[in-house]
Amino acid sequence: MKTLFLGGIKSGKSKEAEKYTKKHAEKKPYYLATTQLLDEGMKKRIKKHKKQRKNNFITIEESLKLNKTISTCQDIVLIECMGMWINNMLFHGFGYKEIKKEVKKLLKQDKDIVFVMNDVGAGIIPDNHLSREFADINGKISQFVAKNCDEVFYTIAGIGLKIK
Repeated sequence: MKTLFLGGIKSGKSKEAEKYTKKHAEKKPYYLATTQLLDEGMKKRIKKHKKQRKNNFITIEESLKLNKTISTCQDIVLIECMGMWINNMLFHGFGYKEIKKEVKKLLKQDKDIVFVMNDVGAGIIPDNHLSREFADINGKISQFVAKNCDEVFYTIAGIGLKIK
């Protein structure tokens, strides 16, 4: 089964995705953390997420090679978060075609995967090229993932609403 949790920043989507993943795990679920530690602000966010999930997951930190990493997992995998992964891919010179190709492979894996993704399209159009490129690719990939998932939840103000 493939499931997507979509929502704005600080919407509560991560907590909802974690509860869902633990509920559907046969053993100890996997938490694939995609964020790269780039500054103090990210360090604080990572620390908060680690504290939130306690020891309920097997945590793997991987910022680029999601398919290779997931292929070794023995139970359901939560990817936190696809938006950060897209950011990493862009930073390392990958474009939309390569990103979509990797996502297609993820969706074809014979694994239960829970995707967490930011909904960045509800705001203003960014003022610089790279930010616009990220917003466009993130939006297209979220549409593609949602279309190919069995279930999709939208989280707002800590409330997850099943939309598919």
